[in-house]
Amino acid sequence: MTATRAEYCVIACAEAWRDAGEILASPMGLIPSVGARLARLTFAPALLLTDGEAMIVDAEGTVEGWLPYRQHLAFVTGGRRHVMMGASQIDRYGNQNISCIGDWERPKRQLLGVRGAPVNTLNNPTSYWVPKHSRRVFVEKVDMVCGVGYDHAGYDPALGARFHRIPRVVSDLGVFDFATPDHSMRLASLHPGVSVEQVTEATGFTLSIPSEVPYTREPTAQELKLIREVLDPAGARAREVAV
Repeated sequence: MTATRAEYCVIACAEAWRDAGEILASPMGLIPSVGARLARLTFAPALLLTDGEAMIVDAEGTVEGWLPYRQHLAFVTGGRRHVMMGASQIDRYGNQNISCIGDWERPKRQLLGVRGAPVNTLNNPTSYWVPKHSRRVFVEKVDMVCGVGYDHAGYDPALGARFHRIPRVVSDLGVFDFATPDHSMRLASLHPGVSVEQVTEATGFTLSIPSEVPYTREPTAQELKLIREVLDPAGARAREVAV
């Protein structure tokens, strides 16, 4: 069974929670949600999933427990949650913007607003999902820092960033991490059918690129069956990544 680009993206998102143990997964968006549920059904059985409101659920949505707000905050501030958010802009150090385009005092476009991004990024691991990789999203410098990147977080626990970590950025072109000496963004893998040139052309800053870039791993036959028949039988993933 040949995997689609959307299914490679699901796999790349799922891998964010590999060996995570009993932590709360908070995926935002369809493909990250399918990825988190896939991880729970396969290689991360201890993962906790939420319905986004007040319940812990299993991969099929069956309620497993109650998640009161105070307990949710304990997960958030204690590093036991891994959220995968979206990004209207993201820069080489992982700073994310979902608030506005242009100057904050007179923006060209108003977006979601800062919301919980600073708390998320400073207090628990945060990854990002970008369905359309372009220079408008991958920018040299974000117009406003909402999610905190490596150059702003610091490493002194007294600064309140002891759980700050950006494990990965997944886009429709590939997977990126910050495994470089200065914690700048690195191309970690390409989705099959994508070239390094395509990625660099669609990125508004200079990426760190290894001499050999692997491809995002193939989904197994079991994983494809789960994606297609259990987790997303209606094929909504293709509306997010159509290639």
